[in-house]
Amino acid sequence: MTHVPSPPADAGAHPPAEMERRFTAFVIDRAVGWGLAAAAAFGVWRFVDPDDGMVVVLTFLGVAALVGLVLGVLVGATGLTPGKSATGLRVVRRTTGRPVGVGAGLMRAIVLGLAGLPTAGLGLATFAWTAAMDPDRQRRGLHDRIGDAMVVDVRPQEVEAAPEVERPQQIVNLTAMRLLPSPVEEHTTPPMPDPTPTPTSTPVPTPVPTPVPTPVPTPVPAPVSTPVPAAVPAAPAAVPPPVSPPAATPAPTPPLAPAPAPAAAPAATPAPAVAPAARVPVEQTRLRPEPGSQPAAAATPASVRWRVAFDTGEAFVVEGLALVGRRPEPRPGEDARHVVPLRSSDMSLSKTHAQFQVAPDGALVVMDRGSTNGSYVIRKGMSRSLSPGRPSTLLPGDEVRFGDRTMKVERAE
Repeated sequence: MTHVPSPPADAGAHPPAEMERRFTAFVIDRAVGWGLAAAAAFGVWRFVDPDDGMVVVLTFLGVAALVGLVLGVLVGATGLTPGKSATGLRVVRRTTGRPVGVGAGLMRAIVLGLAGLPTAGLGLATFAWTAAMDPDRQRRGLHDRIGDAMVVDVRPQEVEAAPEVERPQQIVNLTAMRLLPSPVEEHTTPPMPDPTPTPTSTPVPTPVPTPVPTPVPTPVPAPVSTPVPAAVPAAPAAVPPPVSPPAATPAPTPPLAPAPAPAAAPAATPAPAVAPAARVPVEQTRLRPEPGSQPAAAATPASVRWRVAFDTGEAFVVEGLALVGRRPEPRPGEDARHVVPLRSSDMSLSKTHAQFQVAPDGALVVMDRGSTNGSYVIRKGMSRSLSPGRPSTLLPGDEVRFGDRTMKVERAE
């Protein structure tokens, strides 16, 4: 029977695990190990030798060490422990993304065990500090160097859906909607002059020439009178007699159907009279809104400038997109004008905690970027939490809390 290995989880495809989540996984694993050890020690005390306390203590330590070794084997073979499974973490080799191996997993478990109770927790604190201060920003502590290990977060990255909101260019203040009516009027006015040229350009006069080729003059070739040129006065007398020969021509009289065409021609004459009357009000409505609306809309945002000041002493005038966090980094293709790294004494700041910038209408807008501990706006003593990915407008005098840091907002003179 062949063993099919699980597909590797590329370490580069997953972000490094957050320190808070790693601590939670560690506590769960220790609770499982110490819980089983305590249960075994209680069983020995209750049913085997209730008078010998040394046996109870040795039982506790032995079971705790055994559970630690079992967890080390699990880490080496699968990269998982009960705590890491519950928090969505996995220990993999940094270069391949595969489990580190049973040998490296056992060595890792032994080092963590010796850094626990024998050192009163100082060893574990040292490992955590080295992971938080990793210069490669991969949060690898000294114990992670064993087997070239790296703890990654393998949970589905729901943050990738943020790019739909990411659109930081989509930050729009609703007050800008007041500018929409003016362009609507511009679109309604042009269609009105269009119908006026159509009636004039319609070739209504073109059917008028059609009666011109009417064969009425053609029957005049009754030059039958030419044989009687001697009697010149007889020519007028000959005009009434042709009335009887045309009796034969009435058969082609169907061309008289153009007679309704002249009736259509007079009907077209009132149309031009209506066109000029409709054109006059259209030109008046188009001239009035344009000069009044454009200068008023262009005057507001230009003169608005905002200044922010942090409790660390740093202050500047906002001139573009600003990112705030422990080590803020812009997303690919994101043009960040201000990058503000802040120190956090209690690790309450995320790597890229929040952002703020000036909207097109001149308002200062802040947005939380999915931070772990959230962001808060304090206005007149009232605190309000910011929803991740949803912009919020700031007012002069507002204070914004990013973790344990504070930013004050005011107008720049």
